[in-house]
Formats: sequence, C-alpha cells, structure tokens
Amino acid sequence: MLKAKIVTLSSVSYPQRGSDLVTSQQSLVRRTLAAILAGIGFVQRQPRPWIITALRSSLAMFLYNIVAPYLSVYTMKLGASATQLGLVNSIGMLAAGLVAPFIGWIIDQRGVRSVYLIGIALLAASYLTYAIAGTWVIAVFAMAAFWLGKGISGQACSTICGNSIRSEDRATAMSLCETLAAGVLGMLAPLLGAALVARFGGVTTGGIRPLFYISLFGTVATFVMIYALMPNCRWTQTSSSRTHILRDLVEVIRSGEKLGRWLVIDAIGFLPVGMVIPFAQPYAHQIKGADELILGMMITAFALTPLLLGIVVGRIADRIGRKRVLYVTIPLSWVSSVALILAPSSGILVLSGVLLGFTTISAVTAGAMAYELVPKAHMGRWLGISRMFRMLLAAIAATAAGLIWDHLGPMYVFLTVIALELLIRVPLLITMPETLHLNHHRVTE
Repeated sequence: MLKAKIVTLSSVSYPQRGSDLVTSQQSLVRRTLAAILAGIGFVQRQPRPWIITALRSSLAMFLYNIVAPYLSVYTMKLGASATQLGLVNSIGMLAAGLVAPFIGWIIDQRGVRSVYLIGIALLAASYLTYAIAGTWVIAVFAMAAFWLGKGISGQACSTICGNSIRSEDRATAMSLCETLAAGVLGMLAPLLGAALVARFGGVTTGGIRPLFYISLFGTVATFVMIYALMPNCRWTQTSSSRTHILRDLVEVIRSGEKLGRWLVIDAIGFLPVGMVIPFAQPYAHQIKGADELILGMMITAFALTPLLLGIVVGRIADRIGRKRVLYVTIPLSWVSSVALILAPSSGILVLSGVLLGFTTISAVTAGAMAYELVPKAHMGRWLGISRMFRMLLAAIAATAAGLIWDHLGPMYVFLTVIALELLIRVPLLITMPETLHLNHHRVTE
C-alpha cells in the first residue's frame, strides 16, 4: 500500500515539476526577447546622427581599451618617472582644455562634422606617434594629440547626443551607448590586448608597441565612417559672421541655472581621469606585482560594470532623478580606490576594476544632468567651457599626482581624490536642483 502511494505521488509530482520548469524557461525566453525588441525599438526611434556617433564612439572605446591597460606602463618603460608621467598627461589635458571653448563655439557656428573629423584624425596621429616613440619625451606629443583628439571628437559626439535625444530618453540612450562602448567592446578589447602583449613578449615596450598600430588602423576606419555617413548637424540659427567668442561664453554661463557651480562639480568629478586611471595600472604592476593578464582583467572588469548595470541605472535615473543615482554611484568609486590600496591578492585588484566602473556610470548620469541645465542653442559652447575647466583642473591634478607618488607615496594619489570629492563635490551637488523635468529639449533632426 505504501509503495503504491509512493508510485502515485511520484507519477503526479515529477511531471508537474518538469512542466513548471518548461513554463519558467519559456517565460524567461519571452522576457529576453521582449527586452531585445524593446532595445531595438528604442534605438530605431532615435535620430540617425546619434546612432552613427554611438557606433563610432563604441569602436573608439574598443580601440582605446586595447592599449589602455599598458599606456602608462609603456610611458614609464620609455624612461618616465611618476612625476614625468603626470607631466605627460598634464600637457595633453592642458592643450585639450585650452582649445575646448573655441571648438564648442565652432560647432555652434559651423556645424559638427568637420570638427568631428579633425578630432578623429588627431587620435590616429596619437596612436602613430606612440607606435614610433623611442623615449618618453616623444610620448608627450602622442599624449597631447590623444587628449586633443579625444576632447574634440568627444565634444562633437556629446553635442550630437545632447541636442538630438529627448530628455526622457537621454540617460537611457547615453547608458546604452556606454554599455556597448565601455561594456561589451570594452571588455573584449583588454583581453585581446593581453593576448597580443603575451604573444609579442610580455609587458615590455616591444610587447606593447604593436597594439598602437592596431588602434591606428581602426581609428582610420572610423574616420572614413564619419566622413561617409555623418551629416553636418547644426542646432542654432546664429549668423556665421558673429565672432564675439568671449562674450558668447559669458552668455552661456548666464543662460542656465547654477551653471557656474556645476562647473566645479563637473571638474572635480573628472579628477579620476587625471589622477586615478593613469596611475591605477602602474600601482597594480609596480606595487602589487600584477602581470599583463591581471592588468588586462582590471580593464575588462572596469568595463563589466557599465555592461551589467549601465542601462538599468540609466532607466532608474530617468525615473527617480539624476541626483539620487549619483549619491549611490559616487561613493562606490571611492571603494574602488580603497580596494586597490589594500588589495592582498589579484582577485581584489580585479574587484577594484569592477568598482571603478561606477565612475563611468556616474559620468553618464552627471552628463545627462548637465544637458538639462543648458539651452540647446548653447550646447556646443557649454560643452567647450565645461571641458576646458575639467581639463585644466585634471592637468594640474595629474602633475600633482606624480609629485605625490614620488614624494609622499603612491596610495596618497587615490586618497586625495576621495577627499576632494567628499569635501567639495558632494556638498555642492546637494545644492543643485534635480534636472529630470527641469528642461526638455525639442528634438531636431
């Protein structure tokens, strides 16, 4: 009798469990397909210039991330000290910062396409110069060309994004772009770079040098793409004969709500680019003993965060507001620096890369917030002004970071950034208005 009951229960129970499993799998497939279709639909309803520039920026990030794990290490192996490494970055950022307002003015007056092409050409020149560099002094010119090219092409890209996307789609669109660029492609590039460095002899100048040629050829291909496909977008009817650049720049700062205060918030938020990112790889290599594989995995981990969370956080920012998201993501980047400093193993180094990815998410969210503070007709000039301030501060910070590394100790480079954000950036952010519904730009095709 007992055996009969067991057989009966088994015959009823197990098919039911199997049916539930099939139903659950079918539900998961349906949700996945629905998410994919929703994503495709979201992209299809965006303006064509944004789609083109999102693809270009994704490819550019892929090409940069091939060399990114080894860029600072390469410069130091060419003979640069930490102070000289900071100087190399400072000169490049200073050059990019000084031209940024004028680039923004030209974009507003003349259109975006020719400026975009100049920026990409400078990136190609940078990779070529790195490839043929024999001393760290030549790397100064390469880094200057890189920051100029990155700044100019990024300014053109940001102007298209800021003026083409509807406010209610902006954070999602920017996060989608970053997910593809810094996420999917950003994860694959360091692994490819690590395999190539190992193939060509390890973390030496000879082992790293071929990566620059690969990035050079890819950048030339993106130049051809923008030349062939990108229209010359303009969003202002201002006469081309108008040449009062300085007066225009003052007008831009006065045109939005608390834009002067935002310049400080934005500039301090950019400090990791001058102080943390250039020095994290040398710190991991020299202080923690990381080899080419771990260096590549740190950049891959850095790309993992926006890949997994970028779009989700973007949607959250489009629903609950930008500031609430920043209050969470900014401190997570501080934890990254602490993990790097204390890392007892290579696994913690990789974890620090994961947490550093929140700087990308914070930057995207802050960028969406900035777009909503500025009138559309002033967007190019505003981006130029903000880029100038952040580059000039980052240039000073990069030199300071090298001096701190050599004279106080490497870990104080990262602790300085945490202190500045905690004591200045976050308190100022609290005083800013929430911008989610502050200013809706009308889309112009």
